[in-house]
Amino acid sequence: MKEKEWKKWLFWFTLIVASIVVYKTIDSVIQVYVWLQGFISLLMPFIMAVIFAYILYKPAKVIETKLNKVKFLNKISRGLAVAIVYALVVLIITLIINVVIPSISESLVDLVGSLPGYYNSAIEFINNIPEDSIFANLNLQNIVESIEQIDIGKIVLDTIDFKNVGNIIKGLSGATSLVFNAFVTIVVSVYLLLERSDIKSFIKHVCKACMKDETYEKYKEYYNKTNGIFYNFLSSQIIDALLMSLVCSIALSIMKVKYAALLSIMIGVFNIIPYFGAIVGCTIAVIITIFTGGIVQAIWMLVVILILQQVDANIINPRILGSSLHISPILVIFSVTVGGAYFGVLGMFLAVPVTAFIKIILEDKINEKLEEKEKNKVKNTKNQDKIEAVKQ
Repeated sequence: MKEKEWKKWLFWFTLIVASIVVYKTIDSVIQVYVWLQGFISLLMPFIMAVIFAYILYKPAKVIETKLNKVKFLNKISRGLAVAIVYALVVLIITLIINVVIPSISESLVDLVGSLPGYYNSAIEFINNIPEDSIFANLNLQNIVESIEQIDIGKIVLDTIDFKNVGNIIKGLSGATSLVFNAFVTIVVSVYLLLERSDIKSFIKHVCKACMKDETYEKYKEYYNKTNGIFYNFLSSQIIDALLMSLVCSIALSIMKVKYAALLSIMIGVFNIIPYFGAIVGCTIAVIITIFTGGIVQAIWMLVVILILQQVDANIINPRILGSSLHISPILVIFSVTVGGAYFGVLGMFLAVPVTAFIKIILEDKINEKLEEKEKNKVKNTKNQDKIEAVKQ
C-alpha cells in the first residue's frame, strides 16, 4: 500500500473513531443530565428546607437573643425561638388563606368571567377606528382575525379528553408527592435551625482542614459578604413587596378601582424584579383598569402607582435594605436581562445579588493587582535610587 493511500485510510479511520467518541460523549452527557435532573428533583425538599431555614434564621436568632436574657429560659431558648417563628409563619399563612386568598379568588373568578365582555368591547373599539387614525397603521384588525381563528372550544375538549385520564391520575399522585415533600421540607428546616451551630462548626472545620490559612480567611471574608448581600436583598425585597401591595391596595380601594386587591398584589409581586417588574406590573394593571373603569380612572391609577413606586424606590426600599448594593443601573438592567433569558423569573430575581457578589470579587482582584503594581513600582524606585547612589 502506498504511503499516500495509507495516510488517507488513517485519516478516515481517525475521523470515524473521533465521530463515535463525540457521539458517545454527547449521548453520555444527555444521560448524565437526565440523571442529574432526577437527582435534583429528589433533593428538592432538602434544598427548599435549606432556603426556608435560611430565611427564618435571623428572626429565630433575634428571638433567641431576647429569650436568653431570661435566666430560666436559657436552656430552651433556641427550641422556643424556633417554635415561635414557625407559629408566626403558620399564623401569617392562616391569615393569607382566610383573608387574602378569598378576596383574590373572587376577583379572579369575576375577571375571568368578564373577559368575553372586555374582548367584545375591544373588538368593537378596533372596528370603529377611523382610517386616518394612528391606530389604523398597527394592523389591529389582522391581529383580531388571527385570534378569532383560534378554536377555544376544541382546545378545551382536547384538554379534558379521556386520553388525559392518565395525566389526571399522575396529577393526583403529584399532589400527594407535593404534600409529602412539604412535610419533609418543614421537618428538615426545623432541624437545621435547631442544630445550626453544629452544622456551621462542621463546615468550618472541613474548610480549615481542606484549605490553606490564607485561602480560608479569604473564603470566610467572601462568605460573610455574600451572606449579607443575599440575605439583605432577599428579606428586603419580600418585605418591600408586602408593603407595596398593602399601600397600593389602600390607594386603589380609595380610588374605587375594581379588583384593587388582586391588582395590588400583582404589582407588589412584580415589584420584586428590579426595573422590569415595576413596568410589567403597572402596564397589566392599567390595561385591566381601562376595561373595568375607563381611560380616565386608568390614567389616575397610573399616576398614583408611579408616585408610590418612586417613593418606594427612593425612600422605602433603601431604608429596608439598609446599605445599598452600589450597582450601576445599567449593570442591574444587564444582569436582570441575562438572568431572565437563561434562568427565567428566578434568574431575574437573583440576578442583582449575584452581580453584586461578582462585582465584589472583581474589585478585590483589581485592588490586589493595583497594590502589587504599586509595591513593585516603589521597589523598582528604591532599587534605582540605590544604583544611582552607587554610581555617584
